[in-house]
Amino acid sequence: MFEIESKSPDEITIITKKGAIKFNIADAVIDAGLAVGKITGPGEFEIGDATIRGVATESDKTIYDVEIGGVHVGILGGIEENLDDIVADILCTSSVRAVREIEPKLVISMGNVDGMVADLKLAARTEKKLKVKSLDSLPTTKEVVVLN
Repeated sequence: MFEIESKSPDEITIITKKGAIKFNIADAVIDAGLAVGKITGPGEFEIGDATIRGVATESDKTIYDVEIGGVHVGILGGIEENLDDIVADILCTSSVRAVREIEPKLVISMGNVDGMVADLKLAARTEKKLKVKSLDSLPTTKEVVVLN
């Protein structure tokens, strides 16, 4: 089980039993309170319960594929490059194009939610934190969640 929260449009925090991992898309920085400091850019990392793959895009930005307990979380923000490199059950993005191409079960809006739900013809619900128990606990039809 893990939780996802967001306190700004450029940040997603994943909280597991072993700690919190904050992803800042704008700066391509992962902050997990590690002794080595923050992690920047692409690469493959294991932090606590999470396996993280940072993928470099054509414009030198980084997108992330995070796997925790068999659930894949894609963290893109507004980036629309290298979408083929991401497999996501939960997609954190502001891009309608990314949602259509990746086809996640759950979308966490990181931007203009009104435009996203109108384009995707979906309803949105608001949560403080999204709690994920397992892959089977995700909705069977696509939903949009706004975290605040």
